[in-house]
Amino acid sequence: MNRPRVVVVGGGLAGLSTAIRCADNGWDVTLLEGKPRLGGQTYSFTRGDLVVDNGQHVFLRCCTSYRSFLDRLGVSHLVRLQGRLDVPIVDTATGRRHRLRRNRLPAPLHLAPALLRYGALSPLQRLRLARAMQAMGKVDATSEAADSTSFGDWLRAHGQDARTVEAVWDLIGVATLNARADDASLALAATVFQVGLLTDTAAGDLGWSRVPLQRLHGDPAAAELARLGASVRCGARVEAITRGSQGWSVRLRDGEDIAADAVVLAVAPAAAERLLPPGATSLPAGWAERLGTAPILNVHLVYSSRVMDEPYLAGLGSVVPWVFDSTDQVGLAQGQAVTVPISAADDLIDLPAAVIRDQVSEVLATMLPRTRQAELVDCFVTREREATFRPAPGSRALRHGPVTALPGLLLAGAWTDTGWPATMEGAVRSGDAAAAALGQPQRTKLASRLSTSPTEGVPA
Repeated sequence: MNRPRVVVVGGGLAGLSTAIRCADNGWDVTLLEGKPRLGGQTYSFTRGDLVVDNGQHVFLRCCTSYRSFLDRLGVSHLVRLQGRLDVPIVDTATGRRHRLRRNRLPAPLHLAPALLRYGALSPLQRLRLARAMQAMGKVDATSEAADSTSFGDWLRAHGQDARTVEAVWDLIGVATLNARADDASLALAATVFQVGLLTDTAAGDLGWSRVPLQRLHGDPAAAELARLGASVRCGARVEAITRGSQGWSVRLRDGEDIAADAVVLAVAPAAAERLLPPGATSLPAGWAERLGTAPILNVHLVYSSRVMDEPYLAGLGSVVPWVFDSTDQVGLAQGQAVTVPISAADDLIDLPAAVIRDQVSEVLATMLPRTRQAELVDCFVTREREATFRPAPGSRALRHGPVTALPGLLLAGAWTDTGWPATMEGAVRSGDAAAAALGQPQRTKLASRLSTSPTEGVPA
């Protein structure tokens, strides 16, 4: 007897985690990806002899679902996870260097000495920061009140001035939320700071890939799905999803119809709204546009000689918030490659590459003085104009859970209601949640559910 089939639409981290979990649960899995490769927003491309990622991606030790995903793919040895959080920082206005490094005391005491010595802030600013950190630990990140409150408004109400926001809150928040404090929901910010910094000593330790992301995600996921007997089809663009008396039908752009007992949509919000059949959700018309998107820009620079010794460096007061050594990752044999990821890049995303290069190079001359003598061999910009959803106040109402009102139709994606911002962790969590909600296939029960009216699964 043939196993019931689930079609997973989308081959990003959400779709990959969904497909693997569904195969584990006994489903006959078909994964459809419109692009020619798997990996979604974490992909690689070639430029000359180099293999370059679309952008610098990092994770934290507290990203347990993502790290389990890497374990499942057998690639955990291809990432670096630092032994303890240690962030070297350069104030680009003065050239002064600072450091935020945790100790091994229980959280939140693990950061107390570093923050008390943090020279980027005055003693009074540090005292007010400590009080705000204590208050942040008490925010109910699950409440509607926190979701509807601006993170920036909350910070000002708790004595945080512009310099403190820049030197601490946005230093961490912009990279994880893809939004500045004034543009972010307090609930999502609270999740980041509570889970990443205030609950567990080691939670905020940074990790990143030592190899191109295609080798870390897309290729090993394809191999794992093949081992599980799943069908993976890249370049397969979905045109429509319909529900009939015998189950679901997924129509491809070339006219092919694929029959399924269940469908998981693991695509971006705009695509999800276009493909969702009427009555699938209670979200208002135009919800994807209201949720919005936020851009991320990455500047890739190749120098003739080494310009930095640290694996990464944070910057204050400039267009360069972070810079990473990507030499080994891209496969550069001589010289050094660095990547500057710029989140919440609304002001930069449409500027000419030469203008961005000049702005970044000017800042790097202060952060990395050796760039003044080294030859800039190559510089190019990658732009993800719709990298994430906008984590604005009130955005939770536009983030649907995995279960729709139509039996056998589920949703996944970092934009869904995971409680997390749009991170790799959120994407994998969404896939795990969709697969768990679908459960194990039981053909008789599925047929019974598909013949009933859709009255359950609508979020409150």
